[in-house]
Amino acid sequence: MTYTVGEMAKLLGVTPSALRYYDKEGLLPFVERSSGGMRIFQEKDYEWLQIIQCLKDTGMSLRDIRRYIDLAMEGDATIQARLEIFQSRREAVREQMRQLQETLDLLDFKCWYYETAQAAGTTAVPREMPPEEIPEQYRKARRQLKSIPKD
Repeated sequence: MTYTVGEMAKLLGVTPSALRYYDKEGLLPFVERSSGGMRIFQEKDYEWLQIIQCLKDTGMSLRDIRRYIDLAMEGDATIQARLEIFQSRREAVREQMRQLQETLDLLDFKCWYYETAQAAGTTAVPREMPPEEIPEQYRKARRQLKSIPKD
């Protein structure tokens, strides 16, 4: 089965202009064209496009995505290089998740802080609360706020 740019974009949840841009940037060498020059997407292209979107979602540059695609088009001789790309992206995503978890922990702490202050009618209550009275899940975030990083 074949798909137009609009149909494939809808399947992927992206705009048609995004697919056109990917093509312009050399990310879609596998996409066929009609005699009139229109892009014709095949079912097999869907997986490629999902991988491109996945790599883009990890923050990978289009230049590096193009490098991955070029390697994939070269065939089995590049398996090790492609594996290294995905291992590197996986580590980058894990680090992003770690940083986001720290951010979420701090936001959770501040929600608790202001909910406690609102109930007490003053920020002095949570601010002056002894560490042992602060719920355990918020103690680390409070410590991070109170400590100055040392070089």
